[in-house]
Amino acid sequence: ASLKAGQEDDGAVDLKLMNNSLKEMRFTAKAFGPYRDTRKVAVFGSARTRPEEIIYKMGISLGRKMAQLGYMVITGGGPGIMQAVHEGAGPEYSFGVNINLPFEQKVNPVIEGNAKSITYKYFFNRKVAFLKESDAIVVFPGGFGTLDEGLEALTLVQTGKRNPVPILLVDEPGGTYWKKWVEFIEETVLLQGNISNSDLALFERVESTDDVVERIRRFYSRYHSLRFIGDFLVIRLRSGISQHKIDHLKSRFTKILKPKGKIYLSGPLPQETDEPEIKDLPRLVLDFDRKHFGGLKALIDSINKD
Repeated sequence: ASLKAGQEDDGAVDLKLMNNSLKEMRFTAKAFGPYRDTRKVAVFGSARTRPEEIIYKMGISLGRKMAQLGYMVITGGGPGIMQAVHEGAGPEYSFGVNINLPFEQKVNPVIEGNAKSITYKYFFNRKVAFLKESDAIVVFPGGFGTLDEGLEALTLVQTGKRNPVPILLVDEPGGTYWKKWVEFIEETVLLQGNISNSDLALFERVESTDDVVERIRRFYSRYHSLRFIGDFLVIRLRSGISQHKIDHLKSRFTKILKPKGKIYLSGPLPQETDEPEIKDLPRLVLDFDRKHFGGLKALIDSINKD
């Protein structure tokens, strides 16, 4: 593709964009590569949040608790909530994916000079790093950039371009930032038919960092990962599941299956031999319709319940 681009395109601007994009992707792979087996949480929030604010202290608390759980944190690497989360997690457990702006977004002192700090020219490469590398997404109150990042995450999960992950919207205790946003989504966006009721399962609003940690821990309590193989969706589980539970899933989630579709327990499929490290995990195989990803998130939540 690179050779063809050089041969076919005389536009220096286009070639420069392609070259810089590939450079940033390479830097991303180099920074994250050694930590592929470590779960990570992406955290979005305002660069303008001040250290004396409650929400800043919640950011510190979240970073500390995620590091204690063995998770690494990915933030935009700047000040505000981003710095708070890094302060809590410490540089060893922190990634910074910064953006080169003429104002506001300087690398915070916790992550500055760290090999896990990357500064991007292009927002789209930065978003790929956030969403490709994370196992959960936490969104604190913020401005247009924070809203853009949160909505991008929701859109990618809703359309199946990103596997389901917990997406958690954090208000301070008694706060109304996300409370009012959720009301708008439910009372305007949903009622006007612009999303489906099942899409509400894609996110949760919480008011404490303990709730954030518990939601993430619960999501991965039985669920491990998923993979599409041919016409089937294979859900890998950390522990077994009863036939009674499977029958309940079939009954409750018929709408997300193809006509006459099935859900059944299985061992690894032949196409999964390239992942020997999880060959012993039990599987649920679904005739998923590849449309109702909000319903798929709700199914995973149900799998994780006792």
